Amino acid sequence: MKKQHQTNIRAYKSGGFIGKYQKLIRDVVIPYQYSVLCDQAPDTEKSHVIQNFINAGKALRGEDAADGFYGMVFQDSDAAKWLEAAAYSLSLFPDRQLEETADNLIDFIADAQDTDGYLNTYYTIKDKDKRWTNLQEGHELYCSGHMMEAACAYFEATGKDKLLQVMLKNAEHIYRHFIVEGHEGWPGHPEVELALMKMYRITGNEHCLALAEHFINIRGTDSHFYEKEAARRDWSVWNSNPSDLDYTQSGQPVRRQSDATGHAVRAVYLYTGMADLASVTNDKELSDACRRLWESITKRRMYLTGGIGSTVLGEAFSVDYDLPNDTAYAETCASIGLMFFASRMLETDIDSEYADVMERAFYNTVLAGMQLDGKRFFYVNPLEVIPGISGISPTHRHDLTQRPKWYACACCPPNVARLISSFGKYAYGENEDTAFCHLFADGEITFENGMKLTCKTDYPYDFHVSYEIEKGGRLAVRIPGYSKTFTLTVNGNKASSTLEKGYAYLQVNDGDAVTLTLDDTPYFVYPSSKIPQLTGRTALCRGPLVYCFEGVDNEGDVLSLSLTDAQPETSAFKEELLGGIVTLTAGAIRKEGTDSLYTTLRPSGKNCRAVAVPYYTWGNRGENQMRVWMNEA
Repeated sequence: MKKQHQTNIRAYKSGGFIGKYQKLIRDVVIPYQYSVLCDQAPDTEKSHVIQNFINAGKALRGEDAADGFYGMVFQDSDAAKWLEAAAYSLSLFPDRQLEETADNLIDFIADAQDTDGYLNTYYTIKDKDKRWTNLQEGHELYCSGHMMEAACAYFEATGKDKLLQVMLKNAEHIYRHFIVEGHEGWPGHPEVELALMKMYRITGNEHCLALAEHFINIRGTDSHFYEKEAARRDWSVWNSNPSDLDYTQSGQPVRRQSDATGHAVRAVYLYTGMADLASVTNDKELSDACRRLWESITKRRMYLTGGIGSTVLGEAFSVDYDLPNDTAYAETCASIGLMFFASRMLETDIDSEYADVMERAFYNTVLAGMQLDGKRFFYVNPLEVIPGISGISPTHRHDLTQRPKWYACACCPPNVARLISSFGKYAYGENEDTAFCHLFADGEITFENGMKLTCKTDYPYDFHVSYEIEKGGRLAVRIPGYSKTFTLTVNGNKASSTLEKGYAYLQVNDGDAVTLTLDDTPYFVYPSSKIPQLTGRTALCRGPLVYCFEGVDNEGDVLSLSLTDAQPETSAFKEELLGGIVTLTAGAIRKEGTDSLYTTLRPSGKNCRAVAVPYYTWGNRGENQMRVWMNEA
């Protein structure tokens, strides 16, 4: 089959559930986050991001930058992700004022670039002599990668190439340092690899492709590199262990890696770059490695919610089937990275399992990472929260009961904003003769191959998806794995389609009306017996949504509930509740409590109905208990 690629961001105009979220990003999240970057948001962690760029420009001109640099070593990346979110938003909702704000920020960034192409405010202001001496911790390539992504998005959205030219100059600087001059090493935090592939796709610059290939090929070839690097310097950012090869995915060359290890965000960013490179270069060995790593994640190391990274120690993958609920890490950024990886795996293998995982990660962990009002954010996404323990006990301190406003390490908030604003890129793909509908997103879409359609749906709460075909051709519509039955019609008649790897392929003509009806029946999910924390547990889902049980809906206590096997019931759509949701009710038994720590008396129970809400909405009604996996009666 011919390879497919993401559809250009300017080709999609959104509506429905996704459109509501994209308007929230436009109206609330982007302005709020910009105020944070400018240190103007009240009662919020100081960011200083934009002032860092201004101060770097002053430093390069020999002027006094009185307040110097403030923040994390990777603080520049917050501006890059904000710019990328703004670009995607501008592609959906043209806004002269937002564009002017972005242009002004780009001017500050360009002014902070050294004459040789180097761009990083931390080292330009604080430690110019330490450039490129701490690849393990320094995040120079990570920051460059995010700014490259922003440059590509802004060029696609507006046609303006000032930032793109800045980052091409930066890429040439990196190429000169690592390839022409032959300096050793690879990024401690992968990101630039996938960004260089985007730069290559946008500009055709061969040095970008060569750099991406170089960093991927060289990684892990000298497993002692970071130890040697650390021995050459007398300073550190975090005193990271240079011998922890799993953490940095550097224990062996990437083509020999089989298990997803280490810091989960770093891992999936790396795997995304690998999958993209494999697609462009037709590298089967690299593609096979990506498949092994994909299976390691999705078949043995992924939460039901699409969360990844089960341990707070290193924000990392641990071992197979180690998926604790109440101490889960499941960083929001990691699920975003998993979506990136899945999207790139779809490039060469049109298989619904990749889109199924994209969908699961988005509608659960990614959306849960942001409060419904767009002003607070989770870094960590547990599947069980108990007030008095969560956020307090030393073992549970990272699992909070409520979303904070901002973080000193603010990677997740702008990451959510850019992902939601660019949802159309993940929902739709194309090749020369086929339009692919990977995810169900209300709106208008114009494909580069000439096809054009309008999707109408209230998914994920309604399971009817209609496509009005303006310009016909070959259409491929995903049939989700959860939908045991489905119907597909064209103009009211059963469609003549071919089902292949979870996609229904059909030929459509101008003016056709295509309707897909999916199974909306709530269903129980049962865990593998290999997951020790989930013995005797079950979870409740409907469509792509994982549901959870909160105390506020269940007499303040979900711990004493055990679900029966009675078929769950759906409510009508409740527009006033949690931004508009469908609740589920399930048969349950509530066990009687005891004042004793332990007792020899078997607790009695009474039948009741337990109420569940979509996981992404939890924590929006104050502090209370929450569980995804419930005991079976």
